[in-house]
Amino acid sequence: MRRFAPLVVLLLVGACTSPPVLRPESPPEDLPYVVQAGDTLYSISFRRGLDYREVARWNGIDTNYRIEVGQKLVLKAPAGGFPAAPVKPSARVAVELSPSAAPHWAWPTDGAVLATVTQPMGGLGLRLGGTTGATVRAAANGRVVYVGSGLRAYGLLVIVKHDESWLSAYGYNREVLVHEGDAVREGQAIASMGEGPGGSPMLYFEIRLQGKPVDPLKHLPSR
Repeated sequence: MRRFAPLVVLLLVGACTSPPVLRPESPPEDLPYVVQAGDTLYSISFRRGLDYREVARWNGIDTNYRIEVGQKLVLKAPAGGFPAAPVKPSARVAVELSPSAAPHWAWPTDGAVLATVTQPMGGLGLRLGGTTGATVRAAANGRVVYVGSGLRAYGLLVIVKHDESWLSAYGYNREVLVHEGDAVREGQAIASMGEGPGGSPMLYFEIRLQGKPVDPLKHLPSR
């Protein structure tokens, strides 16, 4: 019986030892976000479903919306709020007078709707079919604020800002024909269609109002 004594002792010690307490990780928005190469205020806000103007205000960023690599950004407003970002008088007037009505929308490509994609924060995205290399067009007048592949789920992505409230996004592109800062007109070619999930030719399209996706089918014309 003596040869079992060490085993009995180990079992008793194990039974009396409490498992380590694991603290849950804080939600990502509760931690400062460190700006990476290729990030813009628009792409960071788009990824989190936030209004870029709010993110700018929370972090005291001027209305040029410029950020730098290594800069730490708060992505959630505390209960007490943040002081308003400094705003130039002319820019403040532009924001106050910006139209609340939706822009005039047009279909970004001729392909049929293959599927709707429900976003976690609500709203829908569209997967539109076609052929590889088909023309992708701006759905409304605006300015290109992001071109890149930093948002993996969207592939090579273009984001167009239409006014102070509305953005549109075009994903899965094979080639982009515009650059950040370019002004674009409704119907202008901005990219060529690439391949989405499963290697099928498609365009992923979203319309966002104040950072949140809305149902594009309620805004695009009937066809």
